[in-house]
Amino acid sequence: MFIGLLMGIIAVLPLIFPEKQLLVNNFWVMFGFLAGITYVAYLLVDIGIKRDPEVGIMAIMGSIAVKMIFCMAFVLIYSIKAKGLGVIFLLNFFSLYLLFSVFEVSCLLRNLRHQNLK
Repeated sequence: MFIGLLMGIIAVLPLIFPEKQLLVNNFWVMFGFLAGITYVAYLLVDIGIKRDPEVGIMAIMGSIAVKMIFCMAFVLIYSIKAKGLGVIFLLNFFSLYLLFSVFEVSCLLRNLRHQNLK
């Protein structure tokens, strides 16, 4: 649901501001990559939390580190192919990275809160 809402907002932005370039050329590839890596990280952490809450905290830290490494590799590959990073790419990438990270952390905290109540 979050991804659908985010996609809707992003699709409307170029219509609202047609005179400015707000998105990089391969924006949807970047969006799909970040959505996919966040989903995989969330699933792994959710499994870890359900098995053992104490191990779940280590799973959260590990997923954040793995996600960051994959994202850094994505930026490296993109910068090699695109011959330099533009401000638009940096704004697009980091805004998406932060939005997906906030979503992931809020969902995980909600799951941890439910486990503490049991």
